[in-house]
Amino acid sequence: MTTYQTKSGLSVHPLLVDFVEKEALPGLAVSAEQFWSGFAAVVAEHAPTNARLLAKRDDIQAKIDDWHRKYGPVANNPQGYEFFLKDIGYVVPEPDDFTIETTGLDPEITTLCGPQLVVPVSNARYALNAANARWGSLYDAYYGTDIIARDGELAPGKGYNAARGAAVVEKAAAFLDEAFPLATGSHRDVTGYHVVKNGDHAHFEVDTSAGRTGLRDPGAFVGYGGTEASGELVLRHHGLHVILVIEPGSVIGGTHKAGLADIIVEAALTTIQDCEDSVAAVDAEDKVGVYRNWLGLMNGTLEDTFEKNGRQITRKLKADRTYKGVDGQPLVLKGRSLLLVRNVGHLMTTDAVLFDGKPIGEGLMDAAVTVLCAMQDKVNSSTGAIYVVKPKMHGPEEVAFACAIFASVEAMLGLKPNTIKIGIMDEERRTSANLKAAIYEARQRVFFINTGFLDRTGDEIHTSMEAGPVLRKDEIKAERWIASYEDRNVLIGLACGLSGRAQIGKGMWARPDDMAAMMAAKSGHPNAGANTAWVPSPTAATLHALHYHQIDVFEAQRRRHNQPLPPLSELFSMPIQVPFSLSREEITRELENNAQGILGYVVRWVQQGVGCSKVPDINNVGLMEDRATCRISSQAVANWLRHGLVSRDEVTSTFERMAAVVDQQNVDDPLYRPMAENFHSLAFQAALDLALHGADQPSGYTEPLLHAARRKVKARDAK
Repeated sequence: MTTYQTKSGLSVHPLLVDFVEKEALPGLAVSAEQFWSGFAAVVAEHAPTNARLLAKRDDIQAKIDDWHRKYGPVANNPQGYEFFLKDIGYVVPEPDDFTIETTGLDPEITTLCGPQLVVPVSNARYALNAANARWGSLYDAYYGTDIIARDGELAPGKGYNAARGAAVVEKAAAFLDEAFPLATGSHRDVTGYHVVKNGDHAHFEVDTSAGRTGLRDPGAFVGYGGTEASGELVLRHHGLHVILVIEPGSVIGGTHKAGLADIIVEAALTTIQDCEDSVAAVDAEDKVGVYRNWLGLMNGTLEDTFEKNGRQITRKLKADRTYKGVDGQPLVLKGRSLLLVRNVGHLMTTDAVLFDGKPIGEGLMDAAVTVLCAMQDKVNSSTGAIYVVKPKMHGPEEVAFACAIFASVEAMLGLKPNTIKIGIMDEERRTSANLKAAIYEARQRVFFINTGFLDRTGDEIHTSMEAGPVLRKDEIKAERWIASYEDRNVLIGLACGLSGRAQIGKGMWARPDDMAAMMAAKSGHPNAGANTAWVPSPTAATLHALHYHQIDVFEAQRRRHNQPLPPLSELFSMPIQVPFSLSREEITRELENNAQGILGYVVRWVQQGVGCSKVPDINNVGLMEDRATCRISSQAVANWLRHGLVSRDEVTSTFERMAAVVDQQNVDDPLYRPMAENFHSLAFQAALDLALHGADQPSGYTEPLLHAARRKVKARDAK
């Protein structure tokens, strides 16, 4: 039985008290009394509003459900549907044209365009890897992925494959020719890279078989380090740096005519350290672990020691990279991603803190504690900004509520107004339908808007639960409402003045092993005018960075500015499944696909507390799964169950069959507990409940059921 400590009228778990007072507060001009009294005031002020807004969600959903029961799908009466949504306050009046007013942002947000990572901050190793992914080896990214064919003489093998290495060098030279073309000739023909000095100034020259030449754009050479024989040459294009590593004596450099041993590209400019969808933090112990890692990232002390290939490795934050500029002055390049922190949304509560004997809103605690930790920043923002990504907000009123919370936290901690910046996740339908109004509410704080098409699809299904049976998941991806959603996000962002002032972002590539396919597809994001897009790994960030050399995002934004905005009718246009259009075989296959995906994700979440991982799908293709993907699958099954395409018994028997499949996929995991041997297990029952009771979950979210099951597992294992 936990003995809570009383702090300014709050009952606080002792683990949280110790963390705040012994780890987060020391060194700050904030006393423990100031923190707890201020936090108590924040809770007392905002808890009633939190409850009212959640009740409003339920009320609006109930009205939408009634409309669909009466009129059917939107397609039956699209104009009437829009009028209805405006009448109930789901769609609100748009504000007059405006430009956001956010100031004090770092260049990674305003003027630089590049990849963005999202990583569970609960895992120190992953958090550090992502923070250090500001720079990545292009040679390694090419060699280790399917960017280079993996068959025949190019197969990677156990040792170094010289033929594959030669293909890597050839492909890398093609990149250099595209981003940093020579005045004459090609990088593939270079026999020597040189820094030629004239007093304090330096310029870049190369030797080729045809003679000496330089860069077509001499200004692309910005710095250098080391010696003429072995060193690093710094180039810049579209604001992004690329480093040529010259090491003729190395294994790789020795095979290159100019000694080019590697090409290091500036990759993940920003990283979201996630406290939300990719973590499984269900109690005070888990939350303190999350906060402790975030604090270590802010003050630069986070380390993680692990074994790899039989060796002990300690990972820590990388230092800045220091060179001499072409003007002879020091050139310092930041060694780490700019770190953002994603808080939880407005829904969940936590018993880490009790107010009047009841758990408080977890989002209130996240706001206070993650910002407190960010005040210890010694290595992150050059402007002192604190970047908080806020997910799962339903409409402008909830965005305004988040901003009000941040204002209260600034006051309690003595921060200047608008120090806390807000990233608006455009992933719930009521927000995307009112995006301009949502941005307006945050116009002094907003630093990004980002489409989250996975959660957005889950919310689309839940919002229209009573309209009829939804399409299969692969069919939904091709629907015009998604294209409208993505287009509206960019065009509204541009109309609100985000270009050059804030990020417009796009969502995740979910197949971490399919990098060739990612490179073929993901250029669409910068070409659409997005400053950044999510990728699943540091390697993916290194590769996706190449797209920002190929495409001038700001030019793409100028091209798109003032393009016609897709109307709300397109945003609300998702059709239902035509009755009896699917065979029993097609229904069974889709049900099995969803059931296997839910089970594969939930079993790790509940049994091991793994909030995000690469989970094999029904065809054994590894997919990055988090609560957003689980939300889609569970809502899809719940919808088909609601409309009679499948029965309760059919859902249950399918989950039981798929449990054996998931068990086999995890046979090599020593921590895994098989589900097919025990259908009463907490993991299996939680997965099944997500499908059987998905229609009744608030907004279709998976958190309530997952948290309850995980807490039971932790309690059982603690005995």
